[in-house]
Amino acid sequence: MKRIYLDYNSTTPLSGRVRNSLVAALDTFGNPSSIHSEGRAAKTVMQKARHALAELIHSDPGKIVFTSGATEAAMTLLTPHYFMGRSPLFMSHLYFSATEHPCITSKGRFPAGMSTVIPVDGDGIVQPDVLRTILAGHNKSKGLPLVAIQYANHETGVIQPIEVLAPIVKEVGGFFIVDSVQVLAKEKLDITRKCGDFFIFSAHKIGGPKGIGAFACVDSFVMPQPLITGGGQEKGFRAGTESLPLIAAFGAAAIDAQDHLQRQDHLAKLQKNLEDGLKKIQPSTIIHGSRTRRLVNTTFFSTPGFKAENMQIAFDLEGVAVSAGAACSSGKVGTNPILQAMGIFDSNGAIRISVGWETNADDIKDFLTIFQNIVSRKNNQQHA
Repeated sequence: MKRIYLDYNSTTPLSGRVRNSLVAALDTFGNPSSIHSEGRAAKTVMQKARHALAELIHSDPGKIVFTSGATEAAMTLLTPHYFMGRSPLFMSHLYFSATEHPCITSKGRFPAGMSTVIPVDGDGIVQPDVLRTILAGHNKSKGLPLVAIQYANHETGVIQPIEVLAPIVKEVGGFFIVDSVQVLAKEKLDITRKCGDFFIFSAHKIGGPKGIGAFACVDSFVMPQPLITGGGQEKGFRAGTESLPLIAAFGAAAIDAQDHLQRQDHLAKLQKNLEDGLKKIQPSTIIHGSRTRRLVNTTFFSTPGFKAENMQIAFDLEGVAVSAGAACSSGKVGTNPILQAMGIFDSNGAIRISVGWETNADDIKDFLTIFQNIVSRKNNQQHA
């Protein structure tokens, strides 16, 4: 049976380029920190990858720090302790939106009582006036505010008005962390456009391998206290010998991502066909976040009377991989926290469809046929 994969927001398949880069780097065995020929060869591979990612996000390659993933990047940045050059800089309070990924809502290294949740509206958007009001109450005598807001939500695909929110953070002298994991390779990203101070990325969301991520800073004059200390790797901001094969593969995925950005019209067409089909089959279906700008690859929907977990299992048995929320939250019972933050209290949950560069029109057509069958079976059971 042919499998249909519709869970790209969870993780993505490796491309041929990425797989080849990963394998080739395994034979480049030198330590990138060594100055002999083998070490220099390894460093060249690593720097090539760093430049590829920098080109994708319009960054200076020297301002990218590789980590083991987005969660480690978040933990590194979510600290009260920063440095401006060599001088300590204290972030006295963390502010993050109610729809953030768990790697942000865990608050990193901030102690209890030093954080505030920023509410969102019914579409999942942080309203500028709300952010401005909350930050106006910040006590500057204790330190600076640190704000963390996703660029695009991992479940709904809703895109935040980052370029509008960033100046509000700057008005109060704060620093802005932008979780850019889901937006990378799906929207053109230029981190130099004064839309944040730090940006978080993950390779396996753009066709790269798991276990490698990064954060980029716009101005390396202000940097967080390292999470992992030891050697001087990554300019001292992330100790430990770099994983050269994973970094090389991340760079290859960043090159592929340039091509993925050219396919947004195709993905938008798939999204429209999918959502029109869902509504036609079951008019009561709710597309969450549909009233605002979203990632063109993401559809998060609820069907009244259908439990998302049961529907997910039904799809899987029919050969379709979908998600009932974020993979990191799977298995947790209760109201979906993203929907709850949007004022939607539905214990049935929702299904997330996230397509990618290998998804085609037939995949969507087959998905809708299976959805029709699931709805029909449920209706027949109710009338039996």
